[in-house]
Amino acid sequence: MPTHDSPPSCRFCGAPLRDTVVDLGVSPLCEKYVTADRLAVAEPRYPLHLWVCRACLLVQIEALVTPQELFDDYAYFSSYSDSWVAHARAYCAAVVPRLGLAAGSRIVEIASNDGYLLQHFTGHGFAVLGVEPAANVAAAAAARGIPTEVRYFGRETAAYIRDGYGSADLLIANNVLAHVPDLHDFVSGLARLLAPGGVLTMEFPHLLQLVEQVQFDTIYHEHFSYFSCLTAERVLAAHGLAIFDVEELPTHGGSLRVYAQHASTGSRLTTDRVVSLRGRERVGGYDRVETYAGFGQRVQEVRRALVDFLTRAKADGKQVAGYGAPGKGNTLLNYCGIGTTLLPYTVDRNPHKQGLYTPGMRIPIHHPDRIAETRPDYVLILPWNLKDEIMGQMAGIREWGGRFVVPIPSVEVFE
Repeated sequence: MPTHDSPPSCRFCGAPLRDTVVDLGVSPLCEKYVTADRLAVAEPRYPLHLWVCRACLLVQIEALVTPQELFDDYAYFSSYSDSWVAHARAYCAAVVPRLGLAAGSRIVEIASNDGYLLQHFTGHGFAVLGVEPAANVAAAAAARGIPTEVRYFGRETAAYIRDGYGSADLLIANNVLAHVPDLHDFVSGLARLLAPGGVLTMEFPHLLQLVEQVQFDTIYHEHFSYFSCLTAERVLAAHGLAIFDVEELPTHGGSLRVYAQHASTGSRLTTDRVVSLRGRERVGGYDRVETYAGFGQRVQEVRRALVDFLTRAKADGKQVAGYGAPGKGNTLLNYCGIGTTLLPYTVDRNPHKQGLYTPGMRIPIHHPDRIAETRPDYVLILPWNLKDEIMGQMAGIREWGGRFVVPIPSVEVFE
């Protein structure tokens, strides 16, 4: 585990990082699930320390793990969330007329996962291509008939795709900007691949929501950086890209979808929504380091409340089960020290996780049918951003008086 005689450097501007947002201690990699034969083997743990750069205001963790360690064999498949697939379908239906895309338009998605989004563009005459670093996930996209390059994205891959396939009229990069340790390589690759009059759309969790809703469980080693609209604009502008529109989305607890173009050749005017959001972020203090003071204390209060709830439930003879085994859940469980004494098991729809154990706390992951078999008094929803979808799927727990529990931004029980 690396140690420092001097502070780490900002991945965008290179300034030394001296201002802490929150220190979550050390934690295992959140998507490295444990097999039964490895339960006695200790996992590597890495610091999970969130900083804010005083010079450029980028919020970030240090890159202590390589992307290859994180993504070469990946357990997250987007298609197992019905609401996420519906979100992608709605985007595809809206963006085609909005941008005037027509047969022959080239659409490229970076970090295309299992084809959950690009599948909605197939069959309409578009030239579609996915770029996905995890070969096991890319294979699922290929099975859907979606051409997919198994590559990490940056300048080199951008040149390869541009020369081999052509520039992108629509370039999509959803929930990937946070996942890249080398921002300059990644964003300059986007600029290289985007056609002169093309549009880049990106989605990423909104830093404002992370702070205001105490979403500390979205901090993990896969997420190297955390963006406000202000910092995203600064990063894109460094490579000649300009945001001209933005939408605020409910996904992942509150995300932004930004629309960007080449500053030199783009023709779309900046919308009032961009101007308004810039202003709100400045009023909220997201252009000042001091705004982050006190966040760590709020995180500790959430931890205390959740552990107290689970401890009281156990003392009262109540059974609690988990729903989901997402990356955010593993940050939550490890930071709060919640193991099988308080949470005997969790369930997940993803068959790639069933039969495994959560990183660090080693909580067994079962098929969702386990809930009906054991009839717990409470179901703790770890992917709380999908609580409405999950409460609908698991509505049957009410037959025996079961209730749902959501941990973020505060412990809340739903009948």
